[in-house]
Parts: sequence; C-alpha cells; structure tokens
Amino acid sequence: MSIPSVLVLPGPAQGHVYPMMNFSQKLVENGCKVYFVNTDFNHKRVVSSMVEQQESLDESLVKLVSIPDGLRPEDDRTDFVKLFDAILSTMPSMLQRKIEEIHLYGEDRISCIVADVNMGWALNVGNKLGIKGALFWPASAAMFAFQCNIPALIDKGIIDSDVVIREWCKL
Repeated sequence: MSIPSVLVLPGPAQGHVYPMMNFSQKLVENGCKVYFVNTDFNHKRVVSSMVEQQESLDESLVKLVSIPDGLRPEDDRTDFVKLFDAILSTMPSMLQRKIEEIHLYGEDRISCIVADVNMGWALNVGNKLGIKGALFWPASAAMFAFQCNIPALIDKGIIDSDVVIREWCKL
C-alpha cells in the first residue's frame, strides 16, 4: 500500500504558513507525504529562508510547490481585500491544474486536502476531483470562538459592526 499524499494549503500570511508547516511535519511523522502549496510569492520567501536545509528539503516528504495568487509582483499583498479577490478569481483553477499535474506526472495521487479555513474554496476544487478535505484553523481557539460569536456580539451592542469591518480590513 502506498503512503497517503495530503495537499496542504495555508492562507497567504506568515501566521498561517508556519502553523500549517508544523502540521505538515506531524503528518509526515505519521506516515504521510505532503504537498505544501503556497502562493508563488510566499513560496519564494519560504524557500529562500530554508537555503541551508536545501539538501534535506530535496529529500523531504514535504514537497513545496506553488501556484499564482493572481496579483502582480509589485502589488501590495497587505491589501487583503484586493489579495483575496485575486485569490478567488485565480487560485481555484490553478490549484485544480496543480493537482491534475501531480496525478498525471507523479507517482502520487492526492488522497486528502487540508486547507486553511480562509482558503475553504479548495475543498470545492477537491470535491470536483473526488478528493475529500478538511479545514484547518491556524490561530488560537479563543480567536475562533470570538469570530464565531461576532454576530451575537454585534446584536448585543458589545461591538459595533462598522468598527469590526473597518478594523478587519486593516489586518
């Protein structure tokens, strides 16, 4: 029996990439091969930070691959509204193409997709290709609980929806 191949897709920010890379290492320790799919922009940053580990990286069961995020190199990736608009219009088709390439040219078949909750559209891509998936929350449980309760906090007047939207767009 071949080892399971899991495609891991983090959100395009360091606070999302790092926890998902740790998760990927745990998958490898438990007998999986991982295709870690970053945006081209973040992929270059990750690979350049790992120059000293290049030899072990080449032999690793975590394969670093990338797809375009839809922005030009000079675009501001801290403008999350613009970034996520570009991601939604570009990355689903690019992810599907990447999975099809892995299936066609490699010996592996992706058996599962684990996507950052902010990249949940990836599960639709997987569903189209007959691949099951799961969402991963890279932040703290307290932040998850807070976000799940934002509507109730607004309804009770504890927080102001205009402030939430304005502050969320600054992130």
